[in-house]
Amino acid sequence: MTVQLDARPPVAPKADNPHPSWGRLSRLDTRYSPYLYVAPFFLLFAVFGAYPLAYTFWVSLHDWDLLGTDHPFVGAENYTRLLADTDFWHALVNTLGIFVISTVPQLLAALWLANLLNRGLRARTGWRMAVLVPNVTSTAAVAIVFGVLFGREFGMINWLLDLVGVDAIGWKSNRFASWVAISAMVDWRWTGYNALILLAAMQAIPRDLYEAAAIDGASRVRQFWSVTVPLLKPTIVFCTIIATIGGLQLFTEPRMFHSGTNPIRGGPLRESQTLTMYMFENAFAPHYNFGYGSAVAWLLFALIAIVAVVNVLLLRRLGGGSGPDGRKGAAR
Repeated sequence: MTVQLDARPPVAPKADNPHPSWGRLSRLDTRYSPYLYVAPFFLLFAVFGAYPLAYTFWVSLHDWDLLGTDHPFVGAENYTRLLADTDFWHALVNTLGIFVISTVPQLLAALWLANLLNRGLRARTGWRMAVLVPNVTSTAAVAIVFGVLFGREFGMINWLLDLVGVDAIGWKSNRFASWVAISAMVDWRWTGYNALILLAAMQAIPRDLYEAAAIDGASRVRQFWSVTVPLLKPTIVFCTIIATIGGLQLFTEPRMFHSGTNPIRGGPLRESQTLTMYMFENAFAPHYNFGYGSAVAWLLFALIAIVAVVNVLLLRRLGGGSGPDGRKGAAR
């Protein structure tokens, strides 16, 4: 008698799903739960960001006196007056001048400092924490100290310049000199912050890229410009945008640098009055013209957006076609 054995395991009967709604809930959870997780941010942004922005634009279309009760609609009159205002253009030139003088050296110094901190230094953690100390220092205290350093009669900077035969400079009365003094204050405070961001990005670069470049005979300087900088381009773009927003909204440093009866003017001849200071002067004391100040705020918003886009396009063009993979700009 022949016994035929079936090697296949018996197939268990398919059990009915006792809860068919669980599968639908699981699919809905997978599909919609990410939107629920990010919804609180957008709700808070809508309440504290988008709504004030839209309301400011609405106010800019009115003759809005903070001390009055009637706010007539004037359309684009505030903007036309603003574009014909010489004080506005004066503040715009001051803002762009301080921005250029402070931002470019700040990012270059942060890149150099991050490269130093990325090496095998002794007490690296201590050095990395030390570069952040200026950022946690009170802005008012920094402005007061730098105001003393750049004093005309008894300032240390003029004393050092006198040692090399340079006449004393009126840092607060000269327009360009006040730009330099305020830019030095901004750079001292924010260079370490940007350096730590760039350092974090540097540590994510694979080490084998540097080893391959060294085998190809690339020096350390060549490795920095052909390997490190191209791979840091997204981080450099981020730091540039953040520096652009902060530089064009500069208020505390120039406001504290000048003292007197009306420091919001940035000096007796508006030597260092920025757009934010000009906006504050018109929206609050002494003019209380909230509509006109809102128009300044919206033009400042447009300026920040334009400068940020231009910076990103320039960085992409300067960094285009370079890379550490042996193509154009690679280490040789």
